[in-house]
Amino acid sequence: MGSFWQKLFEPKAFDEGLLDVGNGHKIFYRQFGNPNGKTAVCLHGGPGSSSHAATAANFNLKKFRVILFDQRGCGKSLPAGEVQNNTTEDLAEDICRLLSFLNIQNKVIVYGSSWGSTLALYFAEHHPEKVERLVLSKIFLANADNKFWEENGSAFVYPDVLEKVVAEVPSGEDIPSYYYKLVMSHNRKQQEKAVKLYANYEYNLSYLNLPKMEDEISDEDIASAKIYIHYAANKYFLSDNELLDNADKLKKIPVHILHNRADLLCPLKGAFQLHKALPLSTLEVIPAYGHISKLMSRKVKQYLKSLS
Repeated sequence: MGSFWQKLFEPKAFDEGLLDVGNGHKIFYRQFGNPNGKTAVCLHGGPGSSSHAATAANFNLKKFRVILFDQRGCGKSLPAGEVQNNTTEDLAEDICRLLSFLNIQNKVIVYGSSWGSTLALYFAEHHPEKVERLVLSKIFLANADNKFWEENGSAFVYPDVLEKVVAEVPSGEDIPSYYYKLVMSHNRKQQEKAVKLYANYEYNLSYLNLPKMEDEISDEDIASAKIYIHYAANKYFLSDNELLDNADKLKKIPVHILHNRADLLCPLKGAFQLHKALPLSTLEVIPAYGHISKLMSRKVKQYLKSLS
């Protein structure tokens, strides 16, 4: 029932479609709000997740033209789960292609959450001339600190869960690389194992009471896991600390950062380091637990509604 009512009150797009971005990929996009308003581009998390219309409702839709899209291989983009020609650089260039296709020439506000914050930073560092402001929540820098936390540090809080993930991996083998081989195999049982153990691990790190995983794994679950593990196994196609090392390219761009104090998926350290590296940034530490919290959602909406 909750899902029904949520969809009932979601804003309706005034335009949507599939944009051919080359190399066999078509990305699904939607536009909400005022066609003549200030433009905001929203980047979803994952990798492997999809956009949600409810994100557009965080903005004043009388003043804003809000663009959402599903990244390559995600959601309604085609083909689903495709990892070829699917890198962080490709996704950033897709934003440029989409803006050009929609004839948007002015600077835009970019909102990104979790992996969306990673992509937003990468895009802004490579195309600062296109960005008016960044709003970032649940910061993920995709660096060595994040990898260490996921594969080692998280054991201080989730030893039982991490033990199950690591137990399957041959000694000395890289964890995401091992599960990448499983999810990309043509063996359904191997693919489902990759989903249940590795792809769901980051989801577990967002909760105190571990969510009960569905016994049945869908084709959509596997497609999403292919994208996520593809990026994880390839270190998100970033060199270590690349985003922090290039932060000087954002020195003229206002950045607002929101992060939960007790985020056990993406620890606060990354958000704090980013804030220190950006002279025009503000950091709002939310007194909440988890990667996702109701208080975080309210704070994000409050900030985005305040923009004009």
